[in-house]
Amino acid sequence: MEQVNGGTLAAARKVIAVHINYPSRAAQRGRTPAQPSYFLKPSSSLAMTGGSVERPAGCELLGYEGEIALIIGKAARRVGLEDAWSHVAAVTGSNDLGVYDLRYADKGSNLRSKGGDGFTPVGPALIPADAVDPGKLRIRTWHNGELVQDDTTEDLLFPFARLVADLSQLLTLEEGDIVLTGTPAGASVAKPGDVLEVEVSAGDLTTGRLVTRVEEGTTPFADFGAGPKVDDLQREEAYGSREAAGLPAEEGYALSPELKGKLESVATATLSSQLRKRGLNNVSIDGLQATRPDRRVVGLARTLRYVPNREDLFKTHGGGFNAQKRAIDSVNEGEILVMEARGEKGTGTVGDILALRAQVRGAAAIITDGGVRDFTAVAGLDMPTYFANPHPAVLGRRHIPWDTDITIACGGATVQPGDIIVADSDGILVIPPAIAGELVDDCIQQEKEETFIFEMVKQGNSVDGLYPMNAEWQARYEEWKSGKADD
Repeated sequence: MEQVNGGTLAAARKVIAVHINYPSRAAQRGRTPAQPSYFLKPSSSLAMTGGSVERPAGCELLGYEGEIALIIGKAARRVGLEDAWSHVAAVTGSNDLGVYDLRYADKGSNLRSKGGDGFTPVGPALIPADAVDPGKLRIRTWHNGELVQDDTTEDLLFPFARLVADLSQLLTLEEGDIVLTGTPAGASVAKPGDVLEVEVSAGDLTTGRLVTRVEEGTTPFADFGAGPKVDDLQREEAYGSREAAGLPAEEGYALSPELKGKLESVATATLSSQLRKRGLNNVSIDGLQATRPDRRVVGLARTLRYVPNREDLFKTHGGGFNAQKRAIDSVNEGEILVMEARGEKGTGTVGDILALRAQVRGAAAIITDGGVRDFTAVAGLDMPTYFANPHPAVLGRRHIPWDTDITIACGGATVQPGDIIVADSDGILVIPPAIAGELVDDCIQQEKEETFIFEMVKQGNSVDGLYPMNAEWQARYEEWKSGKADD
């Protein structure tokens, strides 16, 4: 195949990059665009394989993003979707490098943050566009030899033909122009001395690895222009998460769509098993039933504590816009209101009107280790409620709503505001947010192994040495997993 050379780069009059295109990246960023959006990179940022790129002096966050680059083969102006791919001559690998330290300086245009010399390596080889299905390409990125990005174009938000057609509505894509098509999840930060590699493949066809070495810049920025500036938000976005950036979990922890999706995908039993491996045995809220046992919910905990009724205190704390009503009226979209009722079953802790208000507010669920009043109406709501039992009595018979958003006990488990709650018909788990990411990744791996074990048992194999797997079965599992990845 033809190699990217100086002539190839010189032919590029413009380089256009797409902001978000892979679902995995959209989940990581917490936003999914309805339409593609773009920015320009100068052609002077182009570089070939085997070269080096400077992390500018004084900068901390040189981000890398492995991408598939489209090389335009013939001019495209107002082309349709059915004709757009014919205007692409080839695809190759690219690395959309940039310094987050300068994002603030040209907000929206990315000129200085993404436009530095050498910030767009491409190559090394070109794969002819007419030899591949654009929906069956694979993009991989290695950071110091470790595979950090691995995705395909099968489920892109905006297929490549759509990008070409869309851009051509307003501007002419000229021969040699380059379109960077977005990066999957896994993009992160490189430091001086690091080696970055990107490869695009389609079956037996491959671009080979695009290699870029990172060097430390030595020339400081002059004081007549914008200088590097970073904060924890930029660090989080550059590395992909607060955890990856080495930052503490924020107060008011936000559950990312990516993490929420992973937690929804694994069985409660698997989560419980992995929690137990970490020494967390007292993280289940026990003894409750659900109004919607068919539903599975994942959300962040908000908390409410009831104390035993004392008539003089109920007069000051029980009426009006009390703690119970404040909690219901402040619960946010996707949050789960967890109530400490001390396991007291002799009264209701929530009824139909307040449960409806929580649903209207967007609450994912209510959990109480006390009773539920107006049970038929509460059970008829779409929002699940987990409870000890139905009871007709009003709250004041046994409880005073005392305070909110504090550490509580519910169903034998300690719950703090911001804990992650996973609840379904198998049970209710409380997950510390600091470990949720690694926990669910281990759950996903465990379930893959259990799928393999299930298939082997189904084929007639004994569980001896298979469950758990010994070294021989582990080797067979690795072969099986590799075969699944190739499918």
